Amino acid sequence: MKDLTDKPVAVRAGEELDRVRLGTFLRDRFGEGELEVSQYPSGHSNLTYAVAYGGRELVLRRPPFGSKVKSAHDMGREFRVLSKLHAAYTPAPEVVAYCEDPAVLGAPFYLMRAIHGVILRSRMPKGLELLPQAASELSGAFVDNLVRLHEVDYADAGLGDLGKPQGYMERQVKGWIERYYGSKTHEYPEVARLAEWMVAELPETQRVSLIHGDYKYDNLVLDAIDLTKVIGLLDWEMCTIGDSLADLGTVLAYWTDRNDPPEVQARCWGPTAVPGSFTRDEVVERYALKTGCDVSQLAFYVAFARFKLAVIVQQIYFRFHQGLTTDERFRTMPEMVELLMKTAWDGAESGKI
Repeated sequence: MKDLTDKPVAVRAGEELDRVRLGTFLRDRFGEGELEVSQYPSGHSNLTYAVAYGGRELVLRRPPFGSKVKSAHDMGREFRVLSKLHAAYTPAPEVVAYCEDPAVLGAPFYLMRAIHGVILRSRMPKGLELLPQAASELSGAFVDNLVRLHEVDYADAGLGDLGKPQGYMERQVKGWIERYYGSKTHEYPEVARLAEWMVAELPETQRVSLIHGDYKYDNLVLDAIDLTKVIGLLDWEMCTIGDSLADLGTVLAYWTDRNDPPEVQARCWGPTAVPGSFTRDEVVERYALKTGCDVSQLAFYVAFARFKLAVIVQQIYFRFHQGLTTDERFRTMPEMVELLMKTAWDGAESGKI
């Protein structure tokens, strides 16, 4: 059987790590060993490297070079979350070391044990076909794993102080509007309308839980033998305690349906439109059935999630616009921001997800 597990590649130019200082850090903690470093090519926010050292297979996470958004790349917070969460929710990675000294690699970073499996992105791995029955089962597992996360007793796991659920959505709406204007480079007419609408239509939170904040296919690690089994969930930088439906809204903002317009399908975030995959309505139906949540106000959460995604993309593009990165993947990001803002406003106007 062909090996379809996610593989690192050569480190991108401008994102190299200081191998001498990293080697010293690793030697102080694990003893002598040979060091090899490569990089996982996907992702646009925090940088992720494969680190082989002394027989250990580790993954290193650090902020992007040139980022000025400190709150979005808090490695210490992410490390503390994972150090407590793994025991209560095993798909969370197991962390093994943290370095807060920027003199080592230019910024704080942490190391975790590698999780080997398949990661599904906008394009399926070459040689992998997802048949309708498997796509349906995978959709169900995707939703069920989100429910499992939302059912974690975060206080018992030692994460009760992770966030402040009271006023969570109000702070989110205000904060993401401010982040947009702090990284603005283009004019999008939907922004002012969305900002006014979100403030006016803010719903009451009905269920509080631990939330991931960026739950989508390319943050899931699937079993290479059984793609319907979730074995890992990555990228915990936005994890907090907050409104459960905000997490579901993010899922739906990423989830492309088969009947979506071509321009939306062209920007898919995973294989959500393949035959057999759930529709957005079916995702909501399964989540509501499993949790008992009232999903009548979900259109707000989806519109907000699309706005938030647009702002995240805008913040990433801002680094490119300012010359802080030369990654050519970022050049066309304004097109994505424009599409997300339009889609968010369409949902706000129509009340549909």
